[in-house]
Amino acid sequence: MVAGGKLTSKVAVVEFDEDVPGSFNQALKLVGRIGDLNSRERSVVVKPGIFDHKKKSHPTVDVVKAIIDSFDKAPRIFLAESDNYRGSGLERLQIYREVFTERVVPFNLSDDINTKEVNIADEKMGFSHILFKPNVFVSTHALRRYEKGTILKNLLGLTPDRKKVRFHKKLETVLLDAYEAIGGIDLAVLDCTYTYLTPTKDEGVNTNVLVIGRDAVAVEAVGAVLVGLNPERMPVIQEAMNRGLGEGNVEKIEVLGESLEDFKDKFHNLLKAGRKGSFRTG
Repeated sequence: MVAGGKLTSKVAVVEFDEDVPGSFNQALKLVGRIGDLNSRERSVVVKPGIFDHKKKSHPTVDVVKAIIDSFDKAPRIFLAESDNYRGSGLERLQIYREVFTERVVPFNLSDDINTKEVNIADEKMGFSHILFKPNVFVSTHALRRYEKGTILKNLLGLTPDRKKVRFHKKLETVLLDAYEAIGGIDLAVLDCTYTYLTPTKDEGVNTNVLVIGRDAVAVEAVGAVLVGLNPERMPVIQEAMNRGLGEGNVEKIEVLGESLEDFKDKFHNLLKAGRKGSFRTG
């Protein structure tokens, strides 16, 4: 977003070794901290992208824990997923069971009977009550080379239906209607501990980078550039911009940390090596 010629969408791109919490906090400082989100009055919903809990292409425990720790004032933190044909939401969330406490709880969006009716792609459905403001909503996903998106694609998991394939024919509308229905994504976290060359294979290239911002569309666009995609050719980003939901033009995004060009080169080299077989899958 641009106001008076000034870049207003900030995205931090930070490299890390073993200190995930330190790098995560560094990224938050770069984008302006989250003091307005981290309060005793607001619970937090963290939606990790977990299509299949038996695979590795989801945010790591370390990154999810860093997100949780950054909301140290929140009275309750929900790790939320819905059912899909790979398993129930609660079953898939068990990959994060070591972070569960009385304050940090798994939550199945498909089981909630306290719902609010929303209109998603001209279809009425009940969204879980925890998804709405004043609760804070965090979308986190592993980075994938996928033209349909990652951070925004994660919103498909807000729909309670187990069989979500029917939504793919109108995917951009479903995702962005969901975005608007819940009042937006408050914090977007791309976990590039491993980057996945395709959305379906469980082979990740070790890249050890975090991409974080308050503008989820901008985070999606920067992540796309890192894996060699053109945001201008990604319908979900273009439609989000048409709706005024965020900035998808990388030239109008303030990328903080090292230069985006340096990271593009790093990712290009690592992903090229990955195509030749130097994958890590754990």
